[in-house]
Amino acid sequence: MIVLLGRSGDHDMCVPFTGSEAWTRSIGYKTIDEWRPWYVRGQVSGFTQGYDYNLTFLTIKGAGHTVPEYKPLESLEFYSRFLATANI
Repeated sequence: MIVLLGRSGDHDMCVPFTGSEAWTRSIGYKTIDEWRPWYVRGQVSGFTQGYDYNLTFLTIKGAGHTVPEYKPLESLEFYSRFLATANI
């Protein structure tokens, strides 16, 4: 099984998340998990949306282009969940 994750910091001025989101939607896959917040330690850490064919798009609140540099805890959390195929 192939699982794909697209992610963007919502403060990324190099590649704004709106462009990444538009590209993800343009693929044309059916939305199976509507746009919703995801959490780390009870705090909103960004937003995510799931699509057919195991494609997930998510934003990281307050992160710039180099997401792990800006938000290391949130990065570790979403990558860990993604690799464990757990719900983000």
